Amino acid sequence: MTKADPQLIVYIEYKKRGDFIMRIALINENSQAAKNEMIYASLKKVAESKGHTVDNYGMYSADDKAQLTYVQNGILAAILLNSGAADFVVTGCGTGEGAMLALNSFPGVLCGHVVDPSDAYMFMQINDGNAIALPFAKGFGWGAELNLTYIFEKLFEGEPGGGYPKERVVPEQRNKKILDGVRAVTLKQDLVEVLKELDQDLVKGAVAGEKFEELFFANCKDEKIAEYVKTLR
Repeated sequence: MTKADPQLIVYIEYKKRGDFIMRIALINENSQAAKNEMIYASLKKVAESKGHTVDNYGMYSADDKAQLTYVQNGILAAILLNSGAADFVVTGCGTGEGAMLALNSFPGVLCGHVVDPSDAYMFMQINDGNAIALPFAKGFGWGAELNLTYIFEKLFEGEPGGGYPKERVVPEQRNKKILDGVRAVTLKQDLVEVLKELDQDLVKGAVAGEKFEELFFANCKDEKIAEYVKTLR
């Protein structure tokens, strides 16, 4: 009898874990707001088929009264993720780069730039993040809705953090823990204190969406963040 590969054993045991269910938030900024309905439909169809819930925080159209920039996407995503109102955020901008940078500026947010289904799968399995930023203009042409569907299918395939490829499971999971430790030091400031140091009109604009209060306060699990958000109303 040959000796089992310890890395493969870890991989097999990991895949035996129970199902996980997430509350997913969709956020669109102003330059790509007209695509919200199509993005939401694709995301909702895939996510709900896997047992997840999707909250659409808008923008819902280019004419919305509450206008979001990609910087405000980062603020809103940080509030949702750190408060527990969302477990995962799907967002983007024209190229996806600005939104990714904005989200990664905040503690408690680990955002990947995803262009295709393999990006989505490997980001979740290797990096185990809690947000993605998509390019909703660059390369977003014929068949874009199909690419979105395939991205979401691979994004939510299996439980995050399983590692890829299977022979790299142990070092990849170890590296993710190291990254988490580094980010805990470099981004250790309390989110509410971070938000208080920003231009308050900028923060107010990030939470001014038509359905923000309805969705956020129904799902927020952090009293300190909730109390701060109330001061912005």
